[in-house]
Amino acid sequence: MSQVSPSATPGHAGGDLLDAGAASLTERFEAAFMPNYGVPPAVLVRGEGCHVWDADGRRYLDLIAGIAVSSLGHGHPALVRAVSEQAAALAHSSNLFINEPEVLLAERLLGLLKVPGRVFLANSGTEANEAALKLAVKHARATGRKYYVAAENGFHGRTLGALSLTGKAAIRDQFGPFPLDVRFVPYGDADALKQAVTGDCAAVFLEPTQGEAGVVPPPDGYFTAARQICDATGALLVLDEIQSAIGRTGHWFAHQHDGIVPDVLTLAKGLGGGLPIGACVGFGQAGTLFAKGDHGSTFGGNPVSAAAALAVLGTIERDGLLAHVRELGDRLAEGIASLDHPLLSGVRGRGLWRAIVLTGDHAAQIQAAAQRAGFLVNAVQPDAIRLAPPLVITEEQVDAFLGALPAILSEVAG
Repeated sequence: MSQVSPSATPGHAGGDLLDAGAASLTERFEAAFMPNYGVPPAVLVRGEGCHVWDADGRRYLDLIAGIAVSSLGHGHPALVRAVSEQAAALAHSSNLFINEPEVLLAERLLGLLKVPGRVFLANSGTEANEAALKLAVKHARATGRKYYVAAENGFHGRTLGALSLTGKAAIRDQFGPFPLDVRFVPYGDADALKQAVTGDCAAVFLEPTQGEAGVVPPPDGYFTAARQICDATGALLVLDEIQSAIGRTGHWFAHQHDGIVPDVLTLAKGLGGGLPIGACVGFGQAGTLFAKGDHGSTFGGNPVSAAAALAVLGTIERDGLLAHVRELGDRLAEGIASLDHPLLSGVRGRGLWRAIVLTGDHAAQIQAAAQRAGFLVNAVQPDAIRLAPPLVITEEQVDAFLGALPAILSEVAG
């Protein structure tokens, strides 16, 4: 896979950032921004392939890819070319006019899904979930349904609508009460789901794997059961694939592992390869619930973001990256599972979306130790490290991390 040279990387426009240095930029960040993110641990100025560099010139192997966003890594020629050419041709049109890239993208997504449907394009995952929720509300009002079901520890976004579906009390409760009646059930418990979903339930919102909970996959048969429960009661099955889609698990969409079709599907993150984009896809009647004026977005369907998404999808297909993700994901998981270390409990996930499961709450220390060793990982939970590298990661890069992991763990244990 070809890579651009550092001199051709757009990050080189940040030469002044290199001169400023990480310490100065960190202080300026803290002074200028609201404190909702705290202070991030590094200032990144450029990337090439699966590596990024910070403002002090240190290089890191990027094993988080902007939270499963940078599907093709950094500076991939196909993405750079698509964005550059589209920005020069037409950077914005709004929803008052049609642009060709948005139409091509909607058609491409439906072609990959192989099911008739309709697409709404947004700017982010939480906006895609807001669109899905509004579809569910329309379904509820048309059918007299009263409540919604979601999973404990699920994450669907931070806007008030999406947050109402998010089953994490620490980030949800302080912003309640919410206008919708959402009932939470244990993730992966089909019996609990069946008891919760009645003829009064408008929709069930689930992630095919719970990402922010620590890359927690469902038990076998759970989504087949969820589909059957929704079919029996008339509730919509809404699948949040913000993190899990676009090849991340080795299929185009994670629900394809289970051979089911949802009523509504939401996408974002890896779809744009680094450009902001989200999508809500409705199948069957769910695709035509919106009437003119029911929903909208000024930037949704932006031609530059749509061109980027088309480049991502085209490159994944052309370069055989789905098979590559399955192969490299297995290599990564098997390498972690083979390690015998007192801090290591196991590994879970699919494809190039894995969690290193720890025996205690050591994740933050391990993230810091990994960064010192030249690897960027994510302490997604106190006892779990999330790995979501670019889909173009190589065997040598996977092996480099596996070779360094024992010493990283031992540094923390020591």
